[in-house]
Amino acid sequence: MTADTCHQPGLLSVDQARAQLQLSIAPLSETESLPLELACGRVLAAPARSRLDLPTCDNSAMDGYALCGEAPYVVVGKSLAGHPYRASLNSGECVRITTGAALPDGADRVVMQEQAQLQAGQLLLNKATKAGDHVRYRGEDVRAGDMLLECGRRLGVPDIALLAAAGVGAVTVVRRVRAALLSVGDELRPLDTAPEALGIGDIYDSNRIALKATLQQLGLEIIDLGCLPDQPAAIRDALAQARDRADIIISSGGVSVGEADFTRAVLEELGQLELWRLAIKPGKPFAFGRLPKQNGETLFFGLPGNPVSALVTLYQLVLPALEKLQGVSAEKCQPPFTSRARLLNPIRKSPGRTDFQRGYTYRDDDGIQVVKSTGIQGSHILSGFAEANCFIVLPQHSGNCETGDWVTVEPFRKPLI
Repeated sequence: MTADTCHQPGLLSVDQARAQLQLSIAPLSETESLPLELACGRVLAAPARSRLDLPTCDNSAMDGYALCGEAPYVVVGKSLAGHPYRASLNSGECVRITTGAALPDGADRVVMQEQAQLQAGQLLLNKATKAGDHVRYRGEDVRAGDMLLECGRRLGVPDIALLAAAGVGAVTVVRRVRAALLSVGDELRPLDTAPEALGIGDIYDSNRIALKATLQQLGLEIIDLGCLPDQPAAIRDALAQARDRADIIISSGGVSVGEADFTRAVLEELGQLELWRLAIKPGKPFAFGRLPKQNGETLFFGLPGNPVSALVTLYQLVLPALEKLQGVSAEKCQPPFTSRARLLNPIRKSPGRTDFQRGYTYRDDDGIQVVKSTGIQGSHILSGFAEANCFIVLPQHSGNCETGDWVTVEPFRKPLI
């Protein structure tokens, strides 16, 4: 088997890197109060409790009739959502009732309208009923004062719905992370450059655009520092400026060992380097460090310059670290969901690095989860990434895979989808 040319002693595994990042990052302590409708995606910094019982009263789960006692029944009124029947029912009385309407005093069950019929002023039942049928009881979901959501929870739409129903109009959340974003490379050009104006070897600064789109989905406050040349002084000035304005700095390019790769060296001048060169493919030249400042420190994440490598390392390493910084509870900062799928094509791999190949997974006609590679797997090939819906995760010390082998797949989740 051909040796992996990037397999070198001392490379940190992906799992080790994730664990080290989780241990070395402290959540932000500053908070803010937000109206509930603006809080989706934010992380709770104070527990949320219900202000009332849910449901707020005994009510009907169906359109039908609320009954009291035993048949025969006489219809004496109606109870509609927002317009309850105010009197108490006596045995043998019933009211027309709609879904969600309050159950009158004395009623203990509801018969569906399809199972009853009015005849000569009386309600006749087509089916026997018992106490509790189609009744939603006060407080059966939530009681006033109950803890609804604890600190460290990233609020989703169901959470917002629950809090709104429980009368919670505002929540305390961790403030937004301030992220400075920059690209490094003499060959990079802005998107408004005409193709014919590109020099030999020039490329568009796609990494910064893709990284910015990612971070915007995560609700970060972005400080866009643009594209820098391969000049230590320019990089030093940008990092010093970003250090004082941001909680984190995310750069792409300049962290490898090339003649013009200066970002890592500048980082070590201004602060300290804690992680560099991981056993991950694509993306070995990933850097993590700290830049001390007057009121604390700014975290630095240096991503590779190849576009696929930048996105893979952002997704696999930076996003879990960001969740920790945002205050997401420890049990939620876990490795992403994976499953098993049968491989539809052979994959060449040498031991040495965990490989995150881009794939497309689906269930075949027999209901079996299958996966296939999407295009060439080079770290510069974005078309295959765009066609993919998952990573095919090949363990660090594994080798080639053949058609029919079972492999681990990690379906894409936000913000890649």
